Amino acid sequence: MPNKSKITVYSTATCGYCNMLHKWLKENKIEFQEKRVDKDYESAREMMLKSGQMGVPFTVIIDKDGKEHKVLGFDTAKISAALN
Repeated sequence: MPNKSKITVYSTATCGYCNMLHKWLKENKIEFQEKRVDKDYESAREMMLKSGQMGVPFTVIIDKDGKEHKVLGFDTAKISAALN
């Protein structure tokens, strides 16, 4: 799977879907930055501004053309589509 995109995953330590998403990304050799909204107020604020809600995991993908894709939840189909 091509990975020319910048990927940020907003998550918490106790979120099972967050852990599943991290595992899926690693298994598919997709680099990502994790922002822990349960430990970092600024990351939580940033996520709220981007998503308008507090659900995790929340993934932001900036593709090679600079377009921003936002995916709420453990939705590998939407993430894969945004990466292709």
